[in-house]
Amino acid sequence: MERVTNLASERPVVIFSKSSCCMCHTIKTLFNEFGVNVAVHELDEMPRGREIEQALSRFGCPTLPAVFIGGELVGGANE
Repeated sequence: MERVTNLASERPVVIFSKSSCCMCHTIKTLFNEFGVNVAVHELDEMPRGREIEQALSRFGCPTLPAVFIGGELVGGANE
């Protein structure tokens, strides 16, 4: 969970995503269209992405995308 916290705090807006997820793509596009400089972590392209995905589930976000603003989880597509 510490890794998630560290990654989520690296920029004002951080999205944990999967490159093949259409909802993740939609959320990333939405933020980009608003001109937000988002840090995106594609979990399916990271060596330890599965571990991070499991930690996000324990964090309270069982599905992707997981959006953090100011280091705080605000949710994903459903929130």
